Amino acid sequence: MTLSVLFLTSWTNAQKTGPDTLAIYFTGDVMQHQSQLDHAYNSQDRTYDYSRYFQEMLPEIKRAQFAVCNLETTLDYRAYTGYPSFSSPVALATALRDAGFDICLTANNHCLDRGARGLERTIHILDSLRLKHIGTYTDKVERAMQYPFIIEWQKRRIAILCYTYDTNGIPVRQPNIVNLIDTARIRHDILVAHTRGADMILACMHWGTEYRLQPDNSQKALEKWLYDNGVDHIIGGHPHVIQPVSEYRNADGGLEHLTVWSLGNCISGMTAPNTDRGLGITLFLTPTENTLKLAGYTLHGYRTERPDYRVIQDKTSVPKVKSLRSE
Repeated sequence: MTLSVLFLTSWTNAQKTGPDTLAIYFTGDVMQHQSQLDHAYNSQDRTYDYSRYFQEMLPEIKRAQFAVCNLETTLDYRAYTGYPSFSSPVALATALRDAGFDICLTANNHCLDRGARGLERTIHILDSLRLKHIGTYTDKVERAMQYPFIIEWQKRRIAILCYTYDTNGIPVRQPNIVNLIDTARIRHDILVAHTRGADMILACMHWGTEYRLQPDNSQKALEKWLYDNGVDHIIGGHPHVIQPVSEYRNADGGLEHLTVWSLGNCISGMTAPNTDRGLGITLFLTPTENTLKLAGYTLHGYRTERPDYRVIQDKTSVPKVKSLRSE
Protein backbone atom coordinates (compact mmCIF):
# COMPACT_ATOMS: atom_id res chain seq x y z
CA MET A 1 0.00 0.00 0.00
CA THR A 2 1.34 3.41 -0.95
CA LEU A 3 1.04 5.99 1.82
CA SER A 4 0.24 9.58 0.93
CA VAL A 5 0.54 12.78 2.89
CA LEU A 6 -2.70 14.74 3.20
CA PHE A 7 -1.95 18.28 2.05
CA LEU A 8 -4.33 21.14 2.76
CA THR A 9 -4.48 24.34 0.80
CA SER A 10 -6.51 27.38 1.74
CA TRP A 11 -9.72 26.33 -0.03
CA THR A 12 -12.18 27.50 2.64
CA ASN A 13 -10.83 30.91 3.64
CA ALA A 14 -9.00 32.53 0.78
CA GLN A 15 -8.77 36.21 1.80
CA LYS A 16 -6.23 35.92 4.59
CA THR A 17 -2.81 37.12 5.72
CA GLY A 18 0.16 38.04 3.54
CA PRO A 19 2.28 35.59 1.57
CA ASP A 20 5.03 35.37 4.21
CA THR A 21 2.85 34.48 7.19
CA LEU A 22 0.67 31.46 7.81
CA ALA A 23 -2.08 32.01 10.40
CA ILE A 24 -3.73 29.00 12.08
CA TYR A 25 -6.64 29.64 14.43
CA PHE A 26 -7.67 27.24 17.23
CA THR A 27 -10.67 27.41 19.52
CA GLY A 28 -12.03 25.17 22.26
CA ASP A 29 -14.76 22.60 22.80
CA VAL A 30 -17.85 22.79 20.63
CA MET A 31 -20.45 21.18 22.90
CA GLN A 32 -24.14 20.46 22.40
CA HIS A 33 -26.12 20.13 25.61
CA GLN A 34 -29.85 19.56 25.79
CA SER A 35 -30.52 23.24 26.48
CA GLN A 36 -28.75 24.10 23.23
CA LEU A 37 -30.72 21.50 21.31
CA ASP A 38 -33.97 22.90 22.71
CA HIS A 39 -32.99 26.48 21.83
CA ALA A 40 -31.91 25.65 18.28
CA TYR A 41 -35.02 23.61 17.45
CA ASN A 42 -37.76 25.07 15.28
CA SER A 43 -40.90 23.06 16.02
CA GLN A 44 -42.74 24.41 12.97
CA ASP A 45 -40.42 22.95 10.37
CA ARG A 46 -38.58 20.53 12.68
CA THR A 47 -35.15 21.92 11.85
CA TYR A 48 -32.19 23.14 13.90
CA ASP A 49 -30.50 26.50 13.42
CA TYR A 50 -27.02 27.29 14.75
CA SER A 51 -26.22 30.12 12.36
CA ARG A 52 -25.85 32.70 15.17
CA TYR A 53 -23.38 30.69 17.24
CA PHE A 54 -20.11 31.92 15.76
CA GLN A 55 -20.87 35.37 14.30
CA GLU A 56 -18.60 37.32 16.65
CA MET A 57 -15.77 34.87 16.03
CA LEU A 58 -15.81 35.47 12.27
CA PRO A 59 -13.10 38.19 12.18
CA GLU A 60 -10.52 35.91 13.80
CA ILE A 61 -11.60 32.88 11.77
CA LYS A 62 -11.42 34.78 8.48
CA ARG A 63 -7.99 36.27 9.21
CA ALA A 64 -6.50 32.78 9.40
CA GLN A 65 -5.73 30.46 6.51
CA PHE A 66 -6.94 27.54 8.63
CA ALA A 67 -9.39 27.41 11.53
CA VAL A 68 -9.59 24.45 13.94
CA CYS A 69 -12.14 23.53 16.62
CA ASN A 70 -12.66 20.58 18.95
CA LEU A 71 -15.94 18.89 18.02
CA GLU A 72 -16.95 17.27 21.30
CA THR A 73 -20.12 15.57 20.17
CA THR A 74 -21.09 12.92 17.68
CA LEU A 75 -23.18 13.81 14.64
CA ASP A 76 -26.26 11.96 13.51
CA TYR A 77 -29.42 12.26 11.45
CA ARG A 78 -31.86 11.62 14.32
CA ALA A 79 -32.28 10.93 18.06
CA TYR A 80 -30.31 13.94 19.30
CA THR A 81 -29.29 14.07 22.95
CA GLY A 82 -27.11 16.15 25.24
CA TYR A 83 -25.05 15.02 28.21
CA PRO A 84 -24.00 12.33 28.98
CA SER A 85 -24.31 10.77 25.51
CA PHE A 86 -23.87 13.56 22.98
CA SER A 87 -25.45 13.34 19.53
CA SER A 88 -26.06 16.46 17.47
CA PRO A 89 -27.75 17.46 14.21
CA VAL A 90 -25.85 17.84 10.97
CA ALA A 91 -26.85 21.52 11.16
CA LEU A 92 -24.19 22.06 13.86
CA ALA A 93 -21.42 20.90 11.54
CA THR A 94 -22.90 22.94 8.71
CA ALA A 95 -22.74 26.04 10.91
CA LEU A 96 -19.07 25.32 11.64
CA ARG A 97 -18.33 25.01 7.95
CA ASP A 98 -20.27 28.17 7.08
CA ALA A 99 -18.43 30.10 9.79
CA GLY A 100 -15.16 29.19 8.08
CA PHE A 101 -13.81 26.31 10.14
CA ASP A 102 -11.66 23.95 8.11
CA ILE A 103 -10.70 21.24 10.60
CA CYS A 104 -12.48 19.47 13.45
CA LEU A 105 -10.56 17.63 16.16
CA THR A 106 -12.52 14.46 16.94
CA ALA A 107 -10.34 12.55 19.42
CA ASN A 108 -12.03 13.32 22.73
CA ASN A 109 -13.76 11.47 25.54
CA HIS A 110 -17.19 11.79 23.89
CA CYS A 111 -16.28 10.54 20.40
CA LEU A 112 -17.78 7.10 21.16
CA ASP A 113 -20.94 8.31 22.89
CA ARG A 114 -22.96 6.60 20.16
CA GLY A 115 -20.55 3.72 19.70
CA ALA A 116 -19.06 2.66 16.39
CA ARG A 117 -22.11 3.89 14.51
CA GLY A 118 -21.73 7.38 15.96
CA LEU A 119 -18.02 7.54 15.24
CA GLU A 120 -18.49 6.45 11.63
CA ARG A 121 -21.50 8.69 11.00
CA THR A 122 -19.58 11.67 12.36
CA ILE A 123 -16.71 10.99 9.97
CA HIS A 124 -19.11 10.50 7.06
CA ILE A 125 -20.93 13.77 7.77
CA LEU A 126 -17.72 15.77 8.13
CA ASP A 127 -16.42 14.29 4.88
CA SER A 128 -19.66 15.15 3.09
CA LEU A 129 -19.32 18.77 4.26
CA ARG A 130 -15.64 18.89 3.26
CA LEU A 131 -14.63 19.47 6.87
CA LYS A 132 -11.32 17.79 7.59
CA HIS A 133 -11.04 15.80 10.81
CA ILE A 134 -8.18 14.60 12.99
CA GLY A 135 -8.18 11.92 15.67
CA THR A 136 -10.79 9.26 14.79
CA TYR A 137 -10.80 6.87 11.85
CA THR A 138 -13.02 4.18 10.41
CA ASP A 139 -10.06 1.81 10.05
CA LYS A 140 -6.26 1.57 9.95
CA VAL A 141 -6.13 2.23 6.20
CA GLU A 142 -7.90 5.57 6.62
CA ARG A 143 -5.59 6.50 9.49
CA ALA A 144 -2.47 5.57 7.54
CA MET A 145 -3.57 7.74 4.62
CA GLN A 146 -4.68 10.74 6.69
CA TYR A 147 -2.41 10.79 9.73
CA PRO A 148 -0.28 12.56 10.73
CA PHE A 149 -2.35 15.39 9.32
CA ILE A 150 -0.10 17.70 7.31
CA ILE A 151 -0.59 21.20 5.96
CA GLU A 152 1.77 22.20 3.16
CA TRP A 153 2.54 25.90 2.76
CA GLN A 154 5.42 27.80 1.14
CA LYS A 155 7.28 24.50 0.63
CA ARG A 156 7.02 23.95 4.38
CA ARG A 157 4.98 21.29 6.19
CA ILE A 158 3.12 21.52 9.50
CA ALA A 159 1.96 18.29 11.13
CA ILE A 160 -1.04 18.39 13.47
CA LEU A 161 -1.40 15.50 15.92
CA CYS A 162 -4.46 14.86 18.09
CA TYR A 163 -5.00 12.50 21.07
CA THR A 164 -7.45 11.94 23.92
CA TYR A 165 -6.88 10.57 27.40
CA ASP A 166 -9.95 8.29 27.26
CA THR A 167 -13.34 7.58 25.67
CA ASN A 168 -15.32 7.53 28.94
CA GLY A 169 -14.61 3.84 29.31
CA ILE A 170 -16.35 2.90 26.05
CA PRO A 171 -14.15 0.41 24.19
CA VAL A 172 -13.03 1.12 20.64
CA ARG A 173 -14.38 -1.60 18.37
CA GLN A 174 -12.32 -2.84 15.45
CA PRO A 175 -11.75 -1.72 12.80
CA ASN A 176 -12.37 1.80 14.19
CA ILE A 177 -9.44 3.76 15.62
CA VAL A 178 -9.39 6.53 18.22
CA ASN A 179 -6.07 8.26 18.90
CA LEU A 180 -5.53 7.59 22.59
CA ILE A 181 -2.69 9.10 24.60
CA ASP A 182 -0.07 6.38 24.41
CA THR A 183 3.56 7.48 24.41
CA ALA A 184 4.72 4.59 22.23
CA ARG A 185 2.12 5.43 19.60
CA ILE A 186 2.79 9.17 19.83
CA ARG A 187 6.54 8.61 19.47
CA HIS A 188 5.89 6.57 16.34
CA ASP A 189 3.57 9.25 14.93
CA ILE A 190 6.18 11.96 15.56
CA LEU A 191 8.73 9.85 13.68
CA VAL A 192 6.30 9.42 10.78
CA ALA A 193 5.65 13.17 10.73
CA HIS A 194 9.37 13.86 10.44
CA THR A 195 9.72 11.17 7.79
CA ARG A 196 7.03 12.93 5.77
CA GLY A 197 8.95 16.18 5.98
CA ALA A 198 7.25 18.04 8.83
CA ASP A 199 9.03 21.29 9.66
CA MET A 200 6.82 21.86 12.69
CA ILE A 201 4.66 19.57 14.83
CA LEU A 202 1.60 20.83 16.72
CA ALA A 203 0.04 18.46 19.25
CA CYS A 204 -3.63 18.91 20.17
CA MET A 205 -4.14 17.13 23.50
CA HIS A 206 -7.47 16.27 25.12
CA TRP A 207 -6.13 16.03 28.66
CA GLY A 208 -6.26 17.33 32.22
CA THR A 209 -8.85 17.55 35.00
CA GLU A 210 -12.31 18.95 34.36
CA TYR A 211 -13.06 22.38 35.88
CA ARG A 212 -9.51 22.78 37.21
CA LEU A 213 -8.11 26.23 36.41
CA GLN A 214 -4.47 25.10 36.49
CA PRO A 215 -2.77 22.20 34.68
CA ASP A 216 -2.46 19.05 36.72
CA ASN A 217 0.65 16.91 37.18
CA SER A 218 -0.27 14.53 34.37
CA GLN A 219 -0.45 17.43 31.91
CA LYS A 220 2.89 18.80 33.10
CA ALA A 221 4.60 15.43 32.77
CA LEU A 222 3.16 14.83 29.31
CA GLU A 223 4.08 18.35 28.18
CA LYS A 224 7.73 17.70 29.05
CA TRP A 225 7.64 14.32 27.32
CA LEU A 226 6.13 15.78 24.15
CA TYR A 227 8.75 18.51 23.91
CA ASP A 228 11.56 16.08 24.66
CA ASN A 229 10.33 13.87 21.82
CA GLY A 230 10.03 16.43 19.06
CA VAL A 231 6.72 18.30 19.40
CA ASP A 232 7.07 22.05 18.90
CA HIS A 233 3.85 23.48 20.37
CA ILE A 234 0.82 22.16 22.27
CA ILE A 235 -2.85 23.15 22.13
CA GLY A 236 -4.91 21.62 24.95
CA GLY A 237 -8.54 21.05 25.80
CA HIS A 238 -11.00 19.02 27.91
CA PRO A 239 -11.13 20.77 31.33
CA HIS A 240 -14.03 22.96 30.02
CA VAL A 241 -12.40 25.98 31.65
CA ILE A 242 -9.57 28.19 30.45
CA GLN A 243 -6.14 27.37 31.82
CA PRO A 244 -3.01 29.55 31.52
CA VAL A 245 -0.70 29.85 28.54
CA SER A 246 2.99 29.02 28.94
CA GLU A 247 5.61 30.22 26.51
CA TYR A 248 9.19 29.04 26.48
CA ARG A 249 11.72 31.38 24.90
CA ASN A 250 15.27 30.63 23.84
CA ALA A 251 18.32 32.71 24.63
CA ASP A 252 17.57 35.00 21.68
CA GLY A 253 14.03 35.63 22.88
CA GLY A 254 12.42 33.49 20.20
CA LEU A 255 9.39 31.32 20.92
CA GLU A 256 10.75 27.80 21.16
CA HIS A 257 7.61 26.21 22.62
CA LEU A 258 4.09 27.40 23.36
CA THR A 259 1.66 25.47 25.55
CA VAL A 260 -2.00 26.42 25.64
CA TRP A 261 -3.05 24.20 28.54
CA SER A 262 -6.80 24.45 27.93
CA LEU A 263 -8.86 26.58 25.55
CA GLY A 264 -12.00 25.97 27.59
CA ASN A 265 -15.41 25.79 25.93
CA CYS A 266 -16.05 27.44 22.62
CA ILE A 267 -19.81 26.96 23.05
CA SER A 268 -21.72 24.89 25.59
CA GLY A 269 -24.75 24.66 27.84
CA MET A 270 -22.67 23.98 30.95
CA THR A 271 -23.51 25.95 34.09
CA ALA A 272 -20.56 25.19 36.38
CA PRO A 273 -18.36 28.20 37.26
CA ASN A 274 -16.11 29.43 34.42
CA THR A 275 -17.51 26.96 31.86
CA ASP A 276 -19.12 29.79 29.90
CA ARG A 277 -15.64 31.07 28.99
CA GLY A 278 -13.58 30.13 25.97
CA LEU A 279 -10.33 31.07 24.32
CA GLY A 280 -9.18 31.32 20.74
CA ILE A 281 -5.58 31.54 19.64
CA THR A 282 -4.08 32.47 16.29
CA LEU A 283 -0.57 31.18 15.61
CA PHE A 284 1.53 33.16 13.14
CA LEU A 285 4.14 31.01 11.38
CA THR A 286 6.87 32.34 9.14
CA PRO A 287 9.40 30.45 7.01
CA THR A 288 13.10 30.57 7.70
CA GLU A 289 15.88 29.38 5.42
CA ASN A 290 15.43 25.74 6.40
CA THR A 291 12.32 25.44 8.53
CA LEU A 292 9.39 27.28 10.16
CA LYS A 293 9.19 29.39 13.28
CA LEU A 294 6.39 30.62 15.49
CA ALA A 295 6.74 34.36 14.98
CA GLY A 296 3.94 35.26 17.39
CA TYR A 297 0.36 34.63 18.45
CA THR A 298 -2.78 36.43 19.52
CA LEU A 299 -5.30 35.37 22.16
CA HIS A 300 -9.03 35.99 21.77
CA GLY A 301 -11.40 35.80 24.73
CA TYR A 302 -15.00 34.63 24.39
CA ARG A 303 -18.06 33.93 26.47
CA THR A 304 -21.21 31.93 25.74
CA GLU A 305 -24.16 34.30 25.98
CA ARG A 306 -27.29 32.72 27.42
CA PRO A 307 -30.11 32.11 26.81
CA ASP A 308 -29.32 33.03 23.18
CA TYR A 309 -26.43 30.56 22.95
CA ARG A 310 -24.01 32.51 20.84
CA VAL A 311 -20.34 33.22 21.34
CA ILE A 312 -19.53 36.84 22.15
CA GLN A 313 -16.16 38.52 22.55
CA ASP A 314 -14.97 38.95 26.13
CA LYS A 315 -11.52 40.35 26.86
CA THR A 316 -11.75 39.27 30.51
CA SER A 317 -11.52 35.65 29.33
CA VAL A 318 -7.93 36.06 28.14
CA PRO A 319 -5.67 34.29 30.68
CA LYS A 320 -2.28 35.28 31.97
CA VAL A 321 0.73 34.21 29.93
CA LYS A 322 3.66 32.72 31.81
CA SER A 323 6.94 33.32 29.97
CA LEU A 324 9.81 30.98 30.77
CA ARG A 325 13.32 30.45 29.50
CA SER A 326 13.78 27.09 27.76
CA GLU A 327 16.38 24.83 29.31
